[in-house]
Amino acid sequence: MIQKKKLSKEEALQKAKHYCDYQHRCHSEVKDKLYSLGVWKNEVEEIIAQLIEEKYLDEERFAIHFARGRFRLKQWGKEKIKYELKQKRVSDYCIKKAIAAIDDAEYEKTLKKLAEEKRESLKQEKNVFIRKRKLQDFLMQKGYDFNTVQKIIAEEKN
Repeated sequence: MIQKKKLSKEEALQKAKHYCDYQHRCHSEVKDKLYSLGVWKNEVEEIIAQLIEEKYLDEERFAIHFARGRFRLKQWGKEKIKYELKQKRVSDYCIKKAIAAIDDAEYEKTLKKLAEEKRESLKQEKNVFIRKRKLQDFLMQKGYDFNTVQKIIAEEKN
């Protein structure tokens, strides 16, 4: 078994700064990275505190950028974004701020566009109920909430 060389606290801090410079990170990602480098728990906490103090690490900024990016690039709904942020152990306060940062008009426009594209791809489906169910499943899988999806489906012309 190959023994890893233990990093000094300063080396670990430099690696963490570089890791945070590359892209916005949440606390749990940085902790996991430091643990994978073999840094001990008490040093990890000190490094995290220093990164926050030096503005390398800001969970609220991370959550807002994550939410906007996933919405704009992957067209995810708010529910899926919330779930993913919870998986990254982001605080509820930061999740609420991130969700609030998504423009409601743009959100509704994107949802309607997705629904219309999916309706076009389901044109060959003759059974109305199956078509509506497939549309509902698709939109909910993208992370849009049930009530909003139901409103969109109700707008469909048979």
